[in-house]
Amino acid sequence: MSSKVAVVTGSNKGIGLAIVQALCKQYQGEIYLTARDNGRGQAAVQSLASEGLKVNFHQLDIDNLDSIKTAATYFKEKYGGVDVLVNNAGIAFKMADPAPFSVQAEVTLKTNYFATKDMLTHFLPIIKAGGRVVNVSSFVSVLALNKCSPALQQRFRSEDITEEELSALMQRFVEEAKAGEHKKGGWPDTAYGISKTGLTTLSMILARRLSKERPNDGILLNACCPGWVRTDMAGPKATKSPEEGAVTPVYLALLPPGATEPHGKFVSDKTVQTW
Repeated sequence: MSSKVAVVTGSNKGIGLAIVQALCKQYQGEIYLTARDNGRGQAAVQSLASEGLKVNFHQLDIDNLDSIKTAATYFKEKYGGVDVLVNNAGIAFKMADPAPFSVQAEVTLKTNYFATKDMLTHFLPIIKAGGRVVNVSSFVSVLALNKCSPALQQRFRSEDITEEELSALMQRFVEEAKAGEHKKGGWPDTAYGISKTGLTTLSMILARRLSKERPNDGILLNACCPGWVRTDMAGPKATKSPEEGAVTPVYLALLPPGATEPHGKFVSDKTVQTW
């Protein structure tokens, strides 16, 4: 029960796999690679084993609430909770994807915002004292925020926005995108950007809640941008390798015991960014 444990979502490839790889070399505890697909997850574990790195696997599909609940129960029963949680799983449509914007908005927010929120709803209560929670967001969240209407910007930046209000705004974006009225509603033309604006804002809300509800537990929760990374998602022209992309998420996952900051921040290149 006392063993420390780190969990990384969507980690059978790309940045997620690079985060697991880096944790293997730096983290004193059990590390779990998770993936929607058992076969792909096990294959990733095998490839790490061939490098001499020991990793555990647990199936986890963040789009499936039962899968989230099953995983949370497993870690609670086996380890008494989780010490490090990296919410890396996410999706992005390619620039050339013919899917209409309405579809892109619904599908992208379903995973990047609502499913990640479900993960946090079920995993935050089992984060142990001294735990670290890292939500992998994107610099696009800031770009999208700055293209929102002044009224929306004010809410996303406010200290008193609640999780309920934020989720209602995310749902409003999806509904207005479906109706072809998102621009009239004050939203930019980026479903991925808004999904990450939502995730970064959610991170700030939950960090404030942790400080209020568990003030003595020393849990640090942050959102971060890994940078523009060469993955299936971002393509081959991106400037960073997955290993370079893993640097900031891993830095936040391994903030030393007793650290009090960053907390509730948006971090890029290991530096707190203006929101």
